Amino acid sequence: MALLAAAALTASCSGGNAAPGSSEQAAKATTTATPEAPTIKISPAEGSSKVSPEKKIVVIASGGTLDEVVVDGGGGKDVEGVYNADKTKWVSKGTLKPSSSYNVSAKAGVTSAASTFKTLKPERELLVADVTPNAKGETIGVGAPIIVTFNQPVSDKAGVERALEIKAQKPVKGAWRWINDTTVIYRTAKYWPAHQKVKFTARISGVQGGKGMYGVKDYATTLKIGAKMISKVNVKTHMMYVYKDGKKVQTMRISAGMGTTREYTTTSGVHLTMERGNPVRMISPGREKGDPGYYDVMINHAVRISNSGEYVHAKNNVWAQGRSNVSHGCVNARPDQARWFYDNFQRGDVVDITGTTRDLEWNNGWGFWQMPFSKWAKGSAL
Repeated sequence: MALLAAAALTASCSGGNAAPGSSEQAAKATTTATPEAPTIKISPAEGSSKVSPEKKIVVIASGGTLDEVVVDGGGGKDVEGVYNADKTKWVSKGTLKPSSSYNVSAKAGVTSAASTFKTLKPERELLVADVTPNAKGETIGVGAPIIVTFNQPVSDKAGVERALEIKAQKPVKGAWRWINDTTVIYRTAKYWPAHQKVKFTARISGVQGGKGMYGVKDYATTLKIGAKMISKVNVKTHMMYVYKDGKKVQTMRISAGMGTTREYTTTSGVHLTMERGNPVRMISPGREKGDPGYYDVMINHAVRISNSGEYVHAKNNVWAQGRSNVSHGCVNARPDQARWFYDNFQRGDVVDITGTTRDLEWNNGWGFWQMPFSKWAKGSAL
C-alpha cells in the first residue's frame, strides 16, 4: 500500500493538461503587429528649380525595396538609372537636359512618391557647330581625321571630351587632340581599315563646357570610310603612283616644285586630300602684279593637299612631267590623269610625298600624320 501511494503521488506531480489561463498558455500566445509602410525619399525635391544638369537624380527607399522608378524628361524617352545591390537606391545615369522639367515617380511596396523639378537655363549654350569631313552622302579616305568644331570656346575640355564617342565597325586605336578652344580633332594611330562605317556621338547635353555654359543638344553622325587610296609621289624621280586597296591603278608622270626657294619647294610628308575645285584661281602669295615671279592663273581639276597652296592639278606641261620640277610647289600631271585623280579621290585620302628638303608641318592643312601618335595623344584633355 505504501508503494502504491508513492506512485500515485509521483504521477500527480508530473503535470497534466494546464488549466485555462495558466502561465504556460500565456507563453504560447502570439501578438500580430501591422508592419510600417516603406518610405521613399527623392532628390531633387519636389518643386526644385535651377537644378544643375550635372546633378544626379537619387531615389532611396527605407523599410523596403524599390519596385519601380520612372523619370520622364520629355521627348518620349525616360532617363536611365541603376539600382544598388539590394534595390534600396536608384541613381540616374549621365547628365540632365538644361532648361527642362523632370517628373520622377517611384514605388516601394504600398508606398508611392513623386517629385517634379526643373533644371537651370544656361547663360551660354554649347553646341556642335560642325563635323568635317562629313558632307551629305560623302565617302572619306582612310587617313581622314574627324574635326569637331563647337560654337563656344570650351574651358572644361576634359568634361566635354569625355562626352565624345567613336564607334567603328572595324575598331582601331585613336585619340583626340585640342588645337584651340573650339576645335578638337580625332586621329587614329594607324589608317582606318577601309570599307566600314564609323559612328561619332557627342553626348554633350547637360555637360558643362565652362562657367555658365552647358551642352543643350547631343549630336550623332555616321561616317563612311571608302577604299584605301594611297598616292606615292617621288619628287626626285618625277613620278606618282596611285594604289587602291593595295593595287596600283595609276602611274602618273608629274612635275613638282622647282625648289629654287623654300616657297617653291614641295613639302615632303604624309598629306591628305582636303578639297577640290575646277577651276581654282591661283595667285602668287606676297607679290603684286608686275613683281618678279607674280602669277594669277586659273588651274583645272585641282585637289588641295595643304594650306600652303599645294595641289595635285592638271597642267599641259608634258615636256616637264616625268623629267624636271618646274612648278611653284604644286604637283602637276597630264590633264587627263589629273582629271581622273580629281574624279576619284575622297577627302582624307593619303598623298605621301618624298624627295625634298622641306617637311610638311603637322598643322599645315590636314598634315596631322606628320606628328607621332604618342605626341598627338598628349593633346587630349584626358
